[in-house]
Amino acid sequence: MLLLLAAGAGRTAERTGPVLVVGDSLSAEYGLARGSGWVALLQQRLAPRKIDVVNASVSGDTTAGGRSRLPALLAEHQPRVVILELGGNDALRGLPLDMTRANLTEMARAAKAAGARVLLLGMQVPPNYGQKYAQDFAASFAAAAKAEGAALVPFFLKGVADAPDIARYFQPDRIHPNADAQPKMLDNVWPALQPLLK
Repeated sequence: MLLLLAAGAGRTAERTGPVLVVGDSLSAEYGLARGSGWVALLQQRLAPRKIDVVNASVSGDTTAGGRSRLPALLAEHQPRVVILELGGNDALRGLPLDMTRANLTEMARAAKAAGARVLLLGMQVPPNYGQKYAQDFAASFAAAAKAEGAALVPFFLKGVADAPDIARYFQPDRIHPNADAQPKMLDNVWPALQPLLK
């Protein structure tokens, strides 16, 4: 969707539709001061380009929850780009990987059908989940991205969850990144997102 903004007498400037972020607590500023999460930092970065960001993230959400919410969000916001940051809670709840992969694929498909470009933010699980499960879980994001031709960030928490001193970047629960981690998370997203905004 293209919105037309006044740009002087008799002229208009093109403005892209918003970037829609559909995620869980990692994107919903869980435990953080309002405006300090990576999505808010993204809005600040895109403000000079007159691109809005809609944060439709819900703490605790799963890929199934995101899939059920997405159609209404697409209809309401008509985004130009959809960022899907879901899947971590699927692993925490031990949900079937086939279901996670199917939900990610269907969300990417629905967003594309609505005219949006899609970016999947991949996640990884700790080694205690077992090597095969960890590999299969990470592969779910790559498979969904490949199936729908979506862009992919292989590991959204790179440099955060695998940092030498992870306590530096996490809240006391050791699950949710703290404020210091948010710029790193945005830096992981930005190289894959930027081409989708052109």
